[in-house]
Amino acid sequence: MFIDIAKINLKAGKGGDGAVAFRREKYEPSGGPFGGDGGNGGNIVLYADEGIRTLMDFRYRPHYKAENGENGRTKKQFGKKGEDLILKVPVGTLIKDADTEQVIIDMKSHGQTFIIAKGGRGGRGNAKFATATRQAPRFAEPGTKGEERWVILELKLIADVGLVGFPNVGKSTILSILSEAKPKIANYHFTTLKPNLGVVFVESGKSFVMADIPGLIEGAHEGVGLGHDFLRHVERTRILVHVLDASGLEGRNPIEDFYKINEELVKYNPKLSEKPQIIVANKMDISESKEWINKIKDEFEPKDYKVYPISAATTAGIDELKYGIWEVLSKIDVKYETFDEEINITLEKPKEESIIVKKEDGKYIVEGSFIERLLASTNFESMDSLRYFQNVMRQKGIVDELEDLGITENDSVFICGYEFEYFN
Repeated sequence: MFIDIAKINLKAGKGGDGAVAFRREKYEPSGGPFGGDGGNGGNIVLYADEGIRTLMDFRYRPHYKAENGENGRTKKQFGKKGEDLILKVPVGTLIKDADTEQVIIDMKSHGQTFIIAKGGRGGRGNAKFATATRQAPRFAEPGTKGEERWVILELKLIADVGLVGFPNVGKSTILSILSEAKPKIANYHFTTLKPNLGVVFVESGKSFVMADIPGLIEGAHEGVGLGHDFLRHVERTRILVHVLDASGLEGRNPIEDFYKINEELVKYNPKLSEKPQIIVANKMDISESKEWINKIKDEFEPKDYKVYPISAATTAGIDELKYGIWEVLSKIDVKYETFDEEINITLEKPKEESIIVKKEDGKYIVEGSFIERLLASTNFESMDSLRYFQNVMRQKGIVDELEDLGITENDSVFICGYEFEYFN
């Protein structure tokens, strides 16, 4: 089974909480804050592995979570960092943001790695909050959450040569003759339901990868048949070998077939028109092909297309085709393209943690991720911790916003669902 697209959820590890601890040792009567920081959460890392051929594992397991960081300990000991989660993907996999469908990264070389979701930061222990005026803080900082995102994995084959053409024109047979690939072959339409790859040996030190792109039909660019599933694989090829049924036995016009397939390619992606094409007139062992071969050459050779008459059934003309493909390939630089807008999430500015101050139905409300973290780090039984909480609320402008909304002494403020009494 060949799985070439999957949608998965990634959740990096949460940072460990900072510790609240105090030094309690003989000959150290004054003690002091001794709580260590929490460990950072584990990242989720992508790894391009040429040994993996499909995205099947991701289709059946859509959720992935990295390890959380350990909480801080006494004696100022840091918590252990969470283990990174390594996800191996096939070489040639595009990683897209599920919401915007923009490309995040193109995993196109073996051994390539990329941090797709960063682990949360470990919280600071109470030792970090000690100051000249606050010598025994009884509070610490919780760890932050790891990044979470939905992404789409889309595998585009990396092959030098793509065999294209209508169903049942002989592409699979040609691939099996030119390479060691053994695709399933039979005399009916849509025999091939997955792209097949094969390595074609030319001579010592010279070889190329060929992909049999399953039969395309009219409307493929709109997803008719299995259009979109197959057309994405055409994008990565360096040249296209367009196979025509020169016998016309199925009542098709091979010249019209050529233009129909190319129209589908260009409608799917206009840049595909820039790829070099070689035309293969197959089934030359059938007598009817003699009527078509001159028409095919007269149509395409004046337009600078090279036409190779062959018979996949008898292998006549196969060697000429192989060396002809190599000649074209040797003149083209290796450059794989995604043709998508590529972004780099490592360059995005980190989003500021939200703070929302509002008045609804006569109630004053403060909420947001920053306030949640502040609330979680506050020890309401400690005066030092309460002062720190109040100072941060003032520094962030929350008190000023509440006053602008009309809050007065003894009014209630609901902070992340908890009710507090306002006093100035």
